Amino acid sequence: MSDPDARRPTVLVLDAAPPAPPPRLGALTGRARVLHAADAAELRDQLPYADVLLVWDFLSDAVREAWPGRGARPAWVHTASAGVDRLMFPELVASDSVLTNARGVFDQPIAEYVAALVLAMGKDLPATIGFQANRQWRHRETQRIGGTRACVVGTGPIGQAIVKQLKALGITTALVGRRARAGVHGPADLDRLLARADWAVCAAPLTDETRGMFDARRFDLMQPSARFINVGRGPLVVESDLVDALRKRWIAGAALDVFEHEPLPDDSPLWTAPGLIVSPHMSGDTVGWRDELGRQFVELFGRWENGRPLMNVVDKKRGYVPGS
Repeated sequence: MSDPDARRPTVLVLDAAPPAPPPRLGALTGRARVLHAADAAELRDQLPYADVLLVWDFLSDAVREAWPGRGARPAWVHTASAGVDRLMFPELVASDSVLTNARGVFDQPIAEYVAALVLAMGKDLPATIGFQANRQWRHRETQRIGGTRACVVGTGPIGQAIVKQLKALGITTALVGRRARAGVHGPADLDRLLARADWAVCAAPLTDETRGMFDARRFDLMQPSARFINVGRGPLVVESDLVDALRKRWIAGAALDVFEHEPLPDDSPLWTAPGLIVSPHMSGDTVGWRDELGRQFVELFGRWENGRPLMNVVDKKRGYVPGS
């Protein structure tokens, strides 16, 4: 009697470390054989037998470590994240494997988080909470948010959602992308817009061109009353330059949700930089986000098994989904 699994495609899942729950892939029962790998060693052994690779642990470098070598490689790789920079290593980029991402899942949650940060900093909520903890009655005046200016860098769905959310607060918002077009400023306008902005928000993908784009020169351009927010990728910012800018009062404050090294080391100067809000890469993680990621993968799998074009296909040479 033949093995029914032999006729089904194999989905290999790179699981996240405990206590993160595995993806809910019950909808693939009878449609695919699902295997799991916890690290690079297990991944390396099973990659030649996988038709599809689901990178559920998108913070892991296991794929980069395990991919080179002999044997077949999956025809399709999907990462449960918006960013794909951890997968932009030469062997995968040069392969025939199609790469997709979780575009669309995190847009609105991240936009809401950015709006919350703008309100929190403008209304001085961190200080209010601190004064309450110390039973201090400290009256202050806070910033009117409506009528301020924002510069949002990154024209993908996340950047577009941020623009929409900030405009709802009455903020005049300029969007900056890789090229100028209707409604979007090009790179040549970035310095000018930063110099006028009350809020600078980075939501760009991490590529060779964008790495370190927010450095001492850019922070020096900004107004002393301006605030900076990064919800893109940590290496987009030269973190030591940001610390200096905050200490020297070149800018009034900042908020980082992503970092060059995660988790942020205990001895990082970012923890104590004046006016900086640190959050642990959680801006897009709302209740039920893992289930939404699982549903998205199952939907994409349905297209793949029926020979239909996949959505969210990444241009591996550029490092992002075209059209964003």
